[in-house]
Amino acid sequence: MSNKIIKECELIGNCLTGETISGAMGRLAPIVHRTPLLTSATTNELVGKHVYFKMENQQKTGAFKFRGASFKLMQLSGEQLKKGVITASAGNHAQGVALAAAKLGARATIFMAKGTPLAKIKATKAYGAEVVLIGETFQEAYEASLKKQIQTGAVYVHPFDDFDVMAGQGTIAMEMLQQENQLDTLIVPIGGGGLISGTAIAAKYVNPDIKIIGVQATGASSMYESFHKNMVKRLKSVSTIAEGIAVKQPGENTLPLIREYVDDIVTVTDEEIASAIVYMLERNKTLMEGAGAAALAALFTHNNNIKANHCGIIVSGGNMDIGTMAKIQRLAEKLHHPA
Repeated sequence: MSNKIIKECELIGNCLTGETISGAMGRLAPIVHRTPLLTSATTNELVGKHVYFKMENQQKTGAFKFRGASFKLMQLSGEQLKKGVITASAGNHAQGVALAAAKLGARATIFMAKGTPLAKIKATKAYGAEVVLIGETFQEAYEASLKKQIQTGAVYVHPFDDFDVMAGQGTIAMEMLQQENQLDTLIVPIGGGGLISGTAIAAKYVNPDIKIIGVQATGASSMYESFHKNMVKRLKSVSTIAEGIAVKQPGENTLPLIREYVDDIVTVTDEEIASAIVYMLERNKTLMEGAGAAALAALFTHNNNIKANHCGIIVSGGNMDIGTMAKIQRLAEKLHHPA
C-alpha cells in the first residue's frame, strides 16, 4: 500500500487492505456461495486468450452484492442491528441487504428508483425488506434514503462507498485466484466503484503484477471520466440498459482507491452489452443482466488492447427483468455479435 493511501486511511480512520479482505473470506465462507469459475473453448478461440468467468450471477440473491452486505452487517453490534438498516439500491444491493438483514434478525428498509426492474423489487420484498419506490434515478432514491436515516437512526449500508462493503466484494478476487492462480488480468464492471475497489486491492495483495481493468456503460461513465481526466465527474443523468452500474458520480472513498490500484477503465455501449448477453445465452446457456455482461462486452470490444493470456471476467449478476429481452435482442442485432 502506498504512502498516499496510508495517509488517507489515517485521516478517515478506516481503510481497505488485503488483510481485511482475507479476514472477510473466513467470515463469509459459511454463508456465501463459492461461485464457479467457468471456461469456454468457444470464447477462448474468439479472443485468443484463456478466459475465466466468475459466475456471481449464481451467488445467493443472484448477484455479488450479498457478500458486501453480509460483511457490513457482521460488523454491527446487537444494539445497532435492533435499530435496523437502511439503504438505497438499483436492485442487487437491495436483495443483498435484505437477505443479510433477515439472517441477522434486523429490519431492512430499501429505497429504490421507480424504474427498478420488477423482478428485483419482488425479490427484495420476498426477503422481508420494506421497499420504498421513489425518484427516477438511483441518486434521487439515495438522497431520500439519507433523509429517512436521519429520522429513524437506522444504520446506513451504502451500496458501494463503504470499506466493509468493499471488503466483502473483494473476496471474489481472492476466490478467483485460488481457483486459477494463472490469472494475469481481471475485467470488472463499475458503478460507484465498490466491487472494483475490493477486487483490485484483493487481487494485488495476492499478485502485485495482476492487471485490473474496469468497465462502464457509455451512458453512465462518471468513473471513466473521473479516472482519465483526473477530476470528479458528476453526471446530470444516466442512460443504460445496465441499471446495476447506472451511477451518476464516483464514491468519495472508492475513487482514490481506483486511481491507485486500477490499471485502466474502458466503456461499452448498450449494443455491446446486449450482444454479450445474447452471446452467453446462446453459447453458454447463462443469463447475465446488463451490469453482469459489461465485463464480457469489454473483452469483446477492446480485445486487441487487452494484453492478457489468462483473463478473468466478473459476471456480477443475473437478475434481469425477462420482459426486457426483446429490447436486448433488438440492440444486439445492431452489432455483429460474436455468436
